[in-house]
Amino acid sequence: MSTLGIRIKSLRNEYDLSQIQLAKALGISNVQLSRYESGDRKPDPETLLLIADFLDVSTDYLLGRAASDYPENNVDPIVEIDKIIKEKGMEQAAFYDIERWKALSPEEIKELESYFMYVTDKAKKKKEEEKS
Repeated sequence: MSTLGIRIKSLRNEYDLSQIQLAKALGISNVQLSRYESGDRKPDPETLLLIADFLDVSTDYLLGRAASDYPENNVDPIVEIDKIIKEKGMEQAAFYDIERWKALSPEEIKELESYFMYVTDKAKKKKEEEKS
């Protein structure tokens, strides 16, 4: 998955939109949007601008030229997670490989869930504090 695809999907999820909903809002097919998110295709400049405007980010951010949503330290969590996955010798698809997750015990799943909730809650609180 390309940086563009990762960022479109991440922002779509942040807005709690399905591919069909976002595609309809942009005036494109959900198949085309799926191809953008998977990195199989790249949008033309006009469509890229539509996506950026709708998701309220810059085209530079979508293309990976800027981490505009994170100016305080210029770190994009999606890109950083992608780096960790690659450093651990996994491909993006392996991160989402259901068979690897099936091997976890119920206790390990609870531990993973607990840690995930801790990290995301901590980030959410920090973001709320910054808005205040």
